[in-house]
Amino acid sequence: MQKPYYEKPKFKLYNASCLDILAELPENSVDMVFADPPYLLSNGGFTVHAGKRVSVNKGEWDKSNGLKKDFEFHLEWIQAVKRVLKPSGTLWISGTYHSIYQCGFALQVAGFHVLNDIAWFKPNASPNLSCRFFTASHETIIWARKDKKAKHIFNYDLMKNGTWPEDALKKPGLQMRSVWSMGTPKPIEKKFGKHPTQKPEDLLKRIVLASTNKGDLIIDPFTGSSTTGIASYLLGRNFIGIDLDKKYLDLSIKRFEELDKNLKNKLIK
Repeated sequence: MQKPYYEKPKFKLYNASCLDILAELPENSVDMVFADPPYLLSNGGFTVHAGKRVSVNKGEWDKSNGLKKDFEFHLEWIQAVKRVLKPSGTLWISGTYHSIYQCGFALQVAGFHVLNDIAWFKPNASPNLSCRFFTASHETIIWARKDKKAKHIFNYDLMKNGTWPEDALKKPGLQMRSVWSMGTPKPIEKKFGKHPTQKPEDLLKRIVLASTNKGDLIIDPFTGSSTTGIASYLLGRNFIGIDLDKKYLDLSIKRFEELDKNLKNKLIK
């Protein structure tokens, strides 16, 4: 198997195509996958960030190749994920309206069983510049199971009765609904730099806690700055992250090493 770009106990990163790494992993070996695939939006347009007009171009990896090829890309990586997931394993896919419908259709083509679509509401979303349509203030996250007949992990009691102070919509002691209210990443989460589609740690911690147990193996095929990995490691899971861009893997390493140092310092105290 290809040598990891970075490896520590319970935390491993690869600088490669996710298709190459997934092909080398054993079939039915992974408990959960979180994927935030490219939105394929880098088309020369503009958006707002921190009150300023900025380009939406994120890199070559985010450029569209047309509707048909974009769909084929999503179907290919979703099928690769399906092979490595355990029968009870689940896949979470996050995206905006630019990509999530293609991903949802690809999931159905690949034979996944959709469990939920989560609306992640961002109370602090950026305004739109054109004032010609509604301000985009949410992302959709699809949760799907590999095998319709298998029993997936869902830590229901924790979701219902846990403490979720970051979410103004979650009422104590009531079932957790499919609309989650969480802000975008906090400044401390971007201390070493940021990925253009970085997710908040609160979001990934909830996903990890909802659908895995300690010791489980979690993979992020488009790991970016590895928020999935930070949440997984913090919560006692095993993590493999894959990305084509060394810049974001180096950012992942800085985030992980600070987390690891802080955890060890707490143990010493």
